[in-house]
Amino acid sequence: MSLTTDLQTQKEQFLANVPDETVQVMGKATQALAESGIVDQSLKAGQQAPPVQLPNATGNTIDLQELLKSGPVVLSFYRGQWCPYCNLELRALQQILPEIQTLGASLVAVSPQTPDSSLSTVEKNELTYEVLSDVGNQVARAYGLVFKLPEHLRPIYNSFGIDVPAHNGDSSFELPIAATYVIATDGTIAHAFIDADYTQRLDPEAILTALKTLS
Repeated sequence: MSLTTDLQTQKEQFLANVPDETVQVMGKATQALAESGIVDQSLKAGQQAPPVQLPNATGNTIDLQELLKSGPVVLSFYRGQWCPYCNLELRALQQILPEIQTLGASLVAVSPQTPDSSLSTVEKNELTYEVLSDVGNQVARAYGLVFKLPEHLRPIYNSFGIDVPAHNGDSSFELPIAATYVIATDGTIAHAFIDADYTQRLDPEAILTALKTLS
């Protein structure tokens, strides 16, 4: 099955097991985020990618500029290991990693989680690509992706067992919206996917197609 199909299945299962009132509250929050203009303010294809220097799951600093010396980079922003849609995406990216590497590119995933939480993400999903910790969302902010989780959603997240501050190491409740960038070796964004709806992600086939146009 495709990632898009898996995401839809996950969404349907969620809707079937959560009270209608909760679904409505979360749906309105997603709609409000979409209407906030955050997607319009985010970086798009044709723009220059800001620098990225972040620690990976084992504490080593990964530099985007260094990676670009060897080939294009696929840069994917996700919310955290507590997000089932993110985990589906991360595993789908793992599946196409050999093809990404065959095309001479690197794959990097970024979240505001602490390195310990990133390490847990790597182990849980059996990932072999770089998973970076953007604590404080400084890089995500440079890409125009950061929003604050509304206060009225926080008790709902808590009821699901999701402790965002514990994962991120701060109490800001700031998260990035879902976004994936394909960055050319000169640092130009060749392809950009940004969506305020966290249940939507870029299908891996689109990533491979974008990389092929660069080769």
